[in-house]
Amino acid sequence: MLQPDPNERFRMRRQRARRHRAVRRTGALAVVAVTAAVLALGARFLNEEDHPAPSTAAAPSSSTTTAPETAAPAAERRDVPGEIRGVHVTMALMTLPGKLDEYLKLAKDGATAIEIDVKDENGDVAFSSPYAPLATRIGTARDYYRAKAVARKVHAAGLYLIGRVVVFEDPALTSRKPGFAIRHRNGGIWTNSGGLGWSNQYDERVWDYNVDIAEAAARAGFDEIMFDYIRFPTDGPIEDAVWPGKVNERKGETLARFLAYARQRLEPLGTRIGAAVFGLAATRDLGIGQRPRMLAPYLDSIYPMVYPSHYTPGEYNIANPDASPGATVTMSLRYFRQALRGMPTRLVPWLQDFTLGHRYTLTDVQAQVAAARRLQSSGYLLWNAGGVYTDGGVAP
Repeated sequence: MLQPDPNERFRMRRQRARRHRAVRRTGALAVVAVTAAVLALGARFLNEEDHPAPSTAAAPSSSTTTAPETAAPAAERRDVPGEIRGVHVTMALMTLPGKLDEYLKLAKDGATAIEIDVKDENGDVAFSSPYAPLATRIGTARDYYRAKAVARKVHAAGLYLIGRVVVFEDPALTSRKPGFAIRHRNGGIWTNSGGLGWSNQYDERVWDYNVDIAEAAARAGFDEIMFDYIRFPTDGPIEDAVWPGKVNERKGETLARFLAYARQRLEPLGTRIGAAVFGLAATRDLGIGQRPRMLAPYLDSIYPMVYPSHYTPGEYNIANPDASPGATVTMSLRYFRQALRGMPTRLVPWLQDFTLGHRYTLTDVQAQVAAARRLQSSGYLLWNAGGVYTDGGVAP
């Protein structure tokens, strides 16, 4: 059987996002100017703290973190919707006047949640915060939106707010802090086939950096943090990659330790945590550390990306998974149900609301939603890199 290429999703996402920004994003010249200034600032700190800290088998103690000295009191949790029905919104879209209001109107159509990027695939952070000092110092923290104001507005609309934090693929952090990166055996930063740097999964400074950003979002009012790219790299010259401080353990154990540490930091704030994983992660071991049953104990929600267009012909004995969205989602989620058996972790799939081959219509979106409900999922999120969603996709 042909094996799927899990990297295709990410290449597609980057390509679509770039096209979208080129067409729709306003103020491009201003952004270029700001970016130049940010890079100049970041260059000042390239040589600071670039020697990797030793990693241990246990999660870091609170004494080694960058958390504020005074712990925040336990926060009251906002209830999770009975069924999560939401959409993905990029930070670039958040810069368009009135755009957030358009998505909030989806509540009238049945939406119960919205996912907004806090840190994206480029390594950009949507806002600056005293709780994420390194992002501010090296210039990765930008001014896409005001987090507290956004949280208040989303909650006023009656929606559950999820913040997406891309973790280990991070060309911005690795270019500014090379010591935080996966290294090339011949020297320098290792990059994948797209030329993008990845941060070191074993480096606890990388953990702190990302969890600090998550904490900043939590303190601003985000109800849940969804970690994405919570994995080891899949493409590029893996044989040339070197991980300083590598620990002798399974990759899934490393990722589980990171999630345990994130939970230790975020749970006292009343914030839930989730993780996005490949749609085939429960079907077989992909060799990237995404073992659902190993990660689930530290997660409130797991978000499998079951986009039918990303399964190769013949997967699950389906001739054309892209043209059979209901069957494809059903089969993938059956494996997740089996992997999560006996665990309280919510299963919330990412569903496809874009065209990449077979033209997707409301019928195709509804077929996926019906499959998610048959498998007793706790809801679903719709993905479209351009932020254009099919009418009726979030209906109760």
